[in-house]
Amino acid sequence: MFTLKKNERFEQDIKKSRFLASAGPVSTEEDAREFIAALSQRDAGHNCWAFRIGDLYRSNDDGEPGGTAGRPILQAIDGQNLDRVAVVVSRWFGGVLLGAGGLMRAYGGTAAACLHAAERQPIIAFATLSVTCAFADEARIRAGLGAFPAALAETIGFTPDGVLLQIRIPCAEVDDVVRMITDASRGQATVETEPVPRIGG
Repeated sequence: MFTLKKNERFEQDIKKSRFLASAGPVSTEEDAREFIAALSQRDAGHNCWAFRIGDLYRSNDDGEPGGTAGRPILQAIDGQNLDRVAVVVSRWFGGVLLGAGGLMRAYGGTAAACLHAAERQPIIAFATLSVTCAFADEARIRAGLGAFPAALAETIGFTPDGVLLQIRIPCAEVDDVVRMITDASRGQATVETEPVPRIGG
C-alpha cells in the first residue's frame, strides 16, 4: 500500500471541456476536507472529489449525474493501490455533452493520470512495545535499538526495580526487536505488544 509524497496536478482537455486533477496525501478526514476545499477551483463548473483513508472513503459528484464523477475518482485511487489520498477533479464545461460513460472515463481517467504521475512512498505500519526492564538493562536495550533506525523509545514511568519504556517500531521489525530486548536483559525484561491502530490499513 502506498501514499503520495507530495501534491500533484494533471490537466487535459476532453471534447472542449477542461479537466484539472489535484491529488495529495492526507491522514485524517479533516485533512482530506481541507485539501478538497483548498484545491477546488472557484471558477470551475464542477469540483468532484474522492478520498480514501484506510476503511474510510467518501466521494462527491458535485452536480454531475450520480456516479459519473466521484466514484470513478475513488476507483482510480483504489486501482493504483493508494491510501491516505485525496483527489479533486475540476471541470470547465466546453459546450459538448460527454454522456454518462464519457464523464466516467473523463473523471476517472484524469484522476488516474494524475495519480500515475505522482511520486509515491510505501505506508509503513508501526507497532508499540511496552517494555518493563531493570535499571541496569535500560542502557543495553537503548544501545541495541541503535540497529533499528526507525525505532523511537521513550521512558514513560518507573517501577521499584526498573523502568517502563515505550518503543515504537515498524511492524516488520517487532520480532527482531523483541529478540534483542530478551538478549540484552538476559530474559528478564517483559515485553507487551499493543494493538496496531488501523489508520490507513
